[in-house]
Amino acid sequence: QAQLVESGGGSVQPGGSLRLSCKGSGFVFRHYVMGWFRQTPGKERELISCITSTPRRIYADSVKGRFTISRDNAKNMVYLQMDNLTPDDAGIYYCSAQDGFQTAQEMCQTHLMNYWGNGTPVTISS
Repeated sequence: QAQLVESGGGSVQPGGSLRLSCKGSGFVFRHYVMGWFRQTPGKERELISCITSTPRRIYADSVKGRFTISRDNAKNMVYLQMDNLTPDDAGIYYCSAQDGFQTAQEMCQTHLMNYWGNGTPVTISS
């Protein structure tokens, strides 16, 4: 049974940093595209960043230059380093896995992800 477990969320001040981690199990991790998504009240879940095993990375425009995604296939782990955090970065962060894609546009599309974690909260407060 596939499982994704996030950790590392918490509360930080604006300008601070957090590192989110996600452990995958029950599937062949290295074959999957791994993504981080964020959801806030009243809004749809949105893609923050995504990484293949190549690795190929994509980032939301709002986090480019501040967030870094990485993965360690030997440990079945994916990470999201978040720096220079702002209040707009707050939300529930979800780890997700996608069993490949046919076109670049399909990479890490929310409705095409196969597995989801339960999320970890990130709060930005002074």
